[in-house]
This record gives sequence, structure tokens and C-alpha cells, in this order.
Amino acid sequence: QVQLLESGGGLAQPGGSLRLSCAASGFSFSGYYMNWFRQAPGKGLEWVSGIYNDGSVTDYADSVKGRFTISRDNAKNTLYLQMNSLKPEDTALYYCTKGYRDSRPRGQGTQVTVSS
Repeated sequence: QVQLLESGGGLAQPGGSLRLSCAASGFSFSGYYMNWFRQAPGKGLEWVSGIYNDGSVTDYADSVKGRFTISRDNAKNTLYLQMNSLKPEDTALYYCTKGYRDSRPRGQGTQVTVSS
């Protein structure tokens, strides 16, 4: 079955950086568009970024454009999200998913907290 295991979250100061990873298994990773979503406390699920199956095209929500970079390593079945210039409003539970803008299925997520 599809398994998505996010990691790399933690506490960061405003202006800091974190790198999230998502280890995928149970499907042909290299054949799928992949996404990052996030959900802040008390708010709905927000699409953050997506990447074509071959990594050739990436897309970002306006709220993170210029600060976050999505990438993938198909040899390792792993998706990444490099987050720079973090802001308190980036605080959320971050999830990876497969399929164009599909929000399910998703893993347990990794918590990112941006605070001084």
C-alpha cells in the first residue's frame, strides 16, 4: 500500500531554514506528480508546492514562492522541501502526497514551528 513518511520538521526561528523529506513506498514514485501540503492550527489544508514526476517543472503557492524549493530524488524515492526565510505563518503540519494537487492519501506529517 501507499506509504508516505515525512520527516525533518522542528522548531526554527523567523528567518531560519528547515529541510523536509518524504520517503515514499508502495507505488511507482518516479511516475507521479508529488506535492507538499500544510495545515496550520485551526485552518484548512493548504497546497504548498508540486513537482512533475521527472522534476522538470515545479510550482508554488504565492505564500511560499521565492522562499521554498521543492525537489525529488527518484533513485531514492524521496521528495524534499527546502524552506528558507521562514515566517511564523509557516507554522503548520506538513504533508506530502502523490498525484496532481491530490490531498490524499497522506502520511502522519511533520510539524514545523517558527517562533522566536
